[in-house]
Amino acid sequence: MVDYLVVGLGLAGISFCEKLEAAGKSFMVIDDNSQRASAVAGGLYNPVILKRCTMAWKAREQMELAIPFYEGLERKLGVKLDYKLPVLRKFASVAEQNLWFEAAGKKDLDYYLSTKILANNNPHLNIPFGLGKVRYTGRIATKTLLKSYKTHLCQNKKYHGETFNFKAMVLDKDTVVYEGLRAKNLVFAEGYGMQQNPFFNYLPLNGTKGELLTVYAPELKAPNVVKSSVFIIPLGEDRYRVGATYKWKDKTNTPTEESKKELMEKLNSLITCTYEVEDHVAGVRPTVADRRPLVGRHPVHTNLYVLNGFGSRGVLIAPYAADQLLAFIEKGIPLDVEMDISRCTKKYFQG
Repeated sequence: MVDYLVVGLGLAGISFCEKLEAAGKSFMVIDDNSQRASAVAGGLYNPVILKRCTMAWKAREQMELAIPFYEGLERKLGVKLDYKLPVLRKFASVAEQNLWFEAAGKKDLDYYLSTKILANNNPHLNIPFGLGKVRYTGRIATKTLLKSYKTHLCQNKKYHGETFNFKAMVLDKDTVVYEGLRAKNLVFAEGYGMQQNPFFNYLPLNGTKGELLTVYAPELKAPNVVKSSVFIIPLGEDRYRVGATYKWKDKTNTPTEESKKELMEKLNSLITCTYEVEDHVAGVRPTVADRRPLVGRHPVHTNLYVLNGFGSRGVLIAPYAADQLLAFIEKGIPLDVEMDISRCTKKYFQG
């Protein structure tokens, strides 16, 4: 008997497992590595929606949880995960500069947005109107995190690498039995794979495909993240992650020439030096129409839970949502109403 069975080991699954370990709860993970969104993500933690110069949902609270969370994982796993670097937002006009100044005077935004316009001193960046700096941002090496955390679980015999078989699951009143393993609770953290989950596929998880390039540009010498129509994220050794696209119809993890062309065209408008595309990856983000996570208890089966719907901000949202879910299960503390799946279930389950 274990306290929890966790299905899925992306950012959501890892965050929940960490909360379980900290609380002294026993658990087992089942994962088939089919969902690619966490592995291919750019990994940025940035509390500001740069297009509109507004704070993202609960971003201040999430930042306060996320930074020590990833620092703790670095110590635990013995790997470098958190690369602190500012995000520099390209201005396309004086009007955009003025909007930035206006935003920088607002609550919370004033902490993150610098009011100094940075001149572009890089001859290989096409930025005539300067840049705005977002402070206290950075990049989490998500691929390293997923690999290292899986190794950690395997060493502690807490990981089963297989596709979850719903037909092998038996629900008792107080427990879940799966292939001989008995658990008090089961948490599904499957990302876009939730579409195949017969217990939670009624939830409005849309899924948005994102594609990213890794380019080698030895002349560029850009030490910080630059945001224009695309992000340029420095990875070290003259390599950069470039992304991302947003496609709503294609739900596969297969990179496309169309998106590669789109990313290269946007990159070409931003940089003037030559580069080589070394990698091209794709994944389907677990997005929701109202842009809020999907977290909570199944309306009928009271020991089944979901932790999902983080979209493109999984690095920030995952520790926050996992913390809330465990407090809800173990202590009965209500979930944030904006992410509680009860907002979606009432029209499907009456009473």
